[in-house]
Amino acid sequence: MRLETLLPLGKVDPGLRTPETPLDINTVAQNAKLLEELGYAGLAVEETKDDPFILMALAARATTKLELTTAVAIAFPRSPTIIAMSAWTLAKLSKGRFKLGLGPQVKGHIERRYGMKWSPPGPWMREYVRAVRAIWDCWQNGTPLNVQGDHYNINLMVPLFNAGPIDHPNIPIHLAAVNQVMCSVAGEVADGIRPHPVCTPSYIQNVMLPAAREGAKKSGRSLENFRVCMKPLVASARTEEELQPKIRDARARIAFYASTPGYAKAFEHLGLGDLARDAAIYSKEQRWEELPKMISDEILDQFAVIGTYDVIGKNLVKRFGGLVTDVEFSIAVRDDADREALRTLARDIQVDDGQAARNIVGGKAA
Repeated sequence: MRLETLLPLGKVDPGLRTPETPLDINTVAQNAKLLEELGYAGLAVEETKDDPFILMALAARATTKLELTTAVAIAFPRSPTIIAMSAWTLAKLSKGRFKLGLGPQVKGHIERRYGMKWSPPGPWMREYVRAVRAIWDCWQNGTPLNVQGDHYNINLMVPLFNAGPIDHPNIPIHLAAVNQVMCSVAGEVADGIRPHPVCTPSYIQNVMLPAAREGAKKSGRSLENFRVCMKPLVASARTEEELQPKIRDARARIAFYASTPGYAKAFEHLGLGDLARDAAIYSKEQRWEELPKMISDEILDQFAVIGTYDVIGKNLVKRFGGLVTDVEFSIAVRDDADREALRTLARDIQVDDGQAARNIVGGKAA
């Protein structure tokens, strides 16, 4: 059984994702129940090989306390109305425990995997989130539906298809982000951001959060309860011997991220623009085996949180405490010792709830 723990710094939130192997849809309910029993407060699933909304429904039926998050569902291939209904259904099923995490996906996937026309994602996502909220407002309050924009014209909601009011209509929306435009959009229209693993604490603090504040300022919003939820790059294992392959994997992952143009600004922020440009060349030439050699120990430490299970929780707090509200990582649960490690991690990462949110507003780093 593999679990991914989503551990907020302030409240303990686990997630359920596995980068090494596909998630087994038949064990989602079992794993969610285990996490709840171990004292975690939330669970997150990504959209890779299974529909995340189906996974969330299975988890919702098996639990009573876990917060449930898509981390993330891809927005643009689905109409705002489809996303609105999926989230509305899960909010009903979970009795208000669902959070909607959305991501834009990169141009190549939008055009060549989903077969859609590409458009700049920032303005598109702004309009998308507003459309989703307008649909929810129509269902909950009877507000006439009239979405008019560059991407969507939505003004039809007949009684047969009106989902109607629910007990927990205030569904938080979190946006996946790296660059400043999407961070600004998140501050303007969303309830949180999900930085990519390539985003270091310095980048989050000095680039992403100022952009989110600017977005919030545009729409006159407060970021008091704004969440920063991410899956950092983590290398962890039970023993030092088992840790070494995880470190090698982390080095390769950083090199791959460096080769991706969409993440270049996160590397440039640390003075690693040349590395990103060279890695992009290696990628185009398919020199995959050479990429990890570009990542020195110093660069590895900048991007990855490393440690055995007995220290990884404290290392995460040291790296992200007071800045990121929610972090998650993968851990293989093979026996009772691993199960106890999960329980210990929950205790290690609990810190003063709300501190991160205050720091976001005040612009201070822990």
